[in-house]
Formats: sequence, C-alpha cells, structure tokens
Amino acid sequence: MIFRTSLLAMTLTLSLQGAQAESLSFATDKVRLRADVVTDNLEHPWGLAFLPGGGAIVTERPGRIRILTDSSLSKPVAGVPKVAVGGEGGLLDIAVSRDFETSGTIFFAYSEAGPGGIGTTVARARLVRDGSAPRLEDLKVIFATDKKSQARVHFGARIIVNDDGTLFITTGDLGQRMRSQDMHDAAGAVVRIKTDGSIPSDNPSPDGRKMAPEIWSKGHRNIQGASLDPVMGGLMTVEHGAKGGDEINHPEAGKNYGWPVITYGTDYDGSKIGIGTAAPGYEQPLYYWDPSIAPSGLVSYRGKMFPEWQGDLLVGALKYQMLVRLHRDASGKILSEERMLQDSFGRIRDVVEAPDGAIWLLTDEDDGTVIRLSRAD
Repeated sequence: MIFRTSLLAMTLTLSLQGAQAESLSFATDKVRLRADVVTDNLEHPWGLAFLPGGGAIVTERPGRIRILTDSSLSKPVAGVPKVAVGGEGGLLDIAVSRDFETSGTIFFAYSEAGPGGIGTTVARARLVRDGSAPRLEDLKVIFATDKKSQARVHFGARIIVNDDGTLFITTGDLGQRMRSQDMHDAAGAVVRIKTDGSIPSDNPSPDGRKMAPEIWSKGHRNIQGASLDPVMGGLMTVEHGAKGGDEINHPEAGKNYGWPVITYGTDYDGSKIGIGTAAPGYEQPLYYWDPSIAPSGLVSYRGKMFPEWQGDLLVGALKYQMLVRLHRDASGKILSEERMLQDSFGRIRDVVEAPDGAIWLLTDEDDGTVIRLSRAD
C-alpha cells in the first residue's frame, strides 16, 4: 500500500555510507530521470516498504530486516525467525499494516524449513523502536504452505495489504509444477487471508470444499511482483515463465491462470510444456514476454511525480537488468512497452512507489543497492 505522508528527503549527495557520488540522468520516452543511490550496503535486498512519518524497512535475503532513514541504515532488527537460505530462498517481501502508527505491525515472507523440505511462510510481528536496538515482538505465523519441497525455488512471496484490510500473498509452485493445479494446495496461487491468518468469508471457497479456503486464484508459476491496481481494480501480478511466458495477470476470485497446462513458454531444454497456449477453463494473461525478462517487482503507478506514467505498470527485470514501463489506456489495455535503465544498475528485484511519487528500485546483488528515481527536469 502507499501512505500519503511526508517522504524522507534522500539524495546521493548524502549516502548512508558517507561517501560522495554523483547523480545519474537517463532519458526516457516521456521524462528524464534522475537516479540517486540511497544505500549500496545491502546483501541481496528483496523487499521494501515505507513507514508512516518517514523511513522505510527493507529485507536482505540472508535473513535481515533493516530500517532505512535519511541519515542511517540500522543494524539488523532483532527477533527475525530462522530463515532457510539457499537457492531462491531466504527472507523475502515485507509490508506495513494500515494501522502501523498505533500497532507497529509489519508482515514479512520467508522460506522456512520443515518436514519434507522448504516452503513459503508469512509472519506478522510488532516492530519496536523505543530507543534501544530495533526488535520484533509478538511474532505470529499467519500463513504457510502445508507441503514443503526440496527444490529451493519458486517461493513467490509478495505481500499486498488490500483496501479491505485483508492480505494478498503470492506463492510459487515450489519447483513442483502440478501443485499449481491442485486446488487444495496453496502453492502456485494467490492467497487471501485476514491479518490474523483467518479466512475471509467472501473467499472463493471459504469452506474448503472446492479449493483450500485461503486460495484466491490458482495456476501461477512464480509470482514475484504484485500491486493494487487503480485502473482495473483489485490485484495486478507479474510472474516468471520458464523459457518465455512471463505473464502480467489480473487475478480474480476462483479463476485458474493455467500453469503448467497452458503457457506461452517452453522448458529450458526447448521441450513443450502443457497442451498449448489456450484451453477452456484457463485464463489468458493480459500480456506476456517471449523471450523471458525474468520479472520481479511491480508498481501500478498512481503518483504525482510522473503524471506521464499515470495508470502505467512498472516492472523490474532480473535477466535484462532494466525497468519496463507498460503504457495502458483507461480500460487497462496494454498499448506499448518501454525498456529503461537497461544494464545500468544490475538485477532489479523490487520496484516500489514512494509517498511522493518517486520510484525506488532494489538490486539483487551481493552489494545490493537502493536507488531512488525522480524527475531530472
């Protein structure tokens, strides 16, 4: 979610390491961008969320949560549970409760070991900053995939705080494709739960008869970007295909988005997956990429800083190390694609809209960077 609060004024001239560097400027189709490094002292940052009143919280995949302000990067927050780090696993997305100013509640996703391997878990906790080192208290697991996997891939793990106060959580197929078609398995799905982990009564199958009660939609391979969408309403997602077949979807209640029965991609050895690109009972993506761009991080832009981008989708890409802008019309139809910042900063893991309308990027590197994009003109 986006809080309409004052944004900490961060620029490259005061980096969090105290080093001096220069802003970079990039021409795009609609606007010239200024890129400022906020910090370059993070190990594989994965998710970032802004805090009401200023500052942000950011995760590092090895298992750390940090607090980012205009003058410092905190020491790791104490109280983070044990995280299964390896492959694509670790500490993943993070989000802030709508009542954070009074409750201090945050949500975070991580890969967790258990009988049979590793799965996707989401917990809530209270972030305490009382003058001592920051810490988590009252931690509670509110969601976990029941069956684990040995694959160490495709955890999904984006968290979206919905307008109605529920949570959307994305999962991947955990490297076991047909789990995306098992309607009683929360792998390969969008999950919708209340903030305490209970099931909303208006979920597609809250009694669990047709599908697991927490499931919102199925047939997803590995959703690593998600955003509330002001144009079409509800949730917008971007997910990894195999060799080709990355998809933009608008997941709706109870619908099946096809993986691995239908896909626009092929396997990594070139062999066919599924029965083709379409079949009755399966939804078509709004947009797809072939070849794959390895998307991760999604914003449905609604800010004031870039009025030229209003209603457009901004997608981070790991493979081609770029930010993609998908221009849409008033109905949400994607009209064109612009590729920006290619090979400028590294693998883009997350894309976040700041309260002032700037765009923040996280790079998935050993020396990962947080970059703020603003207007250069």
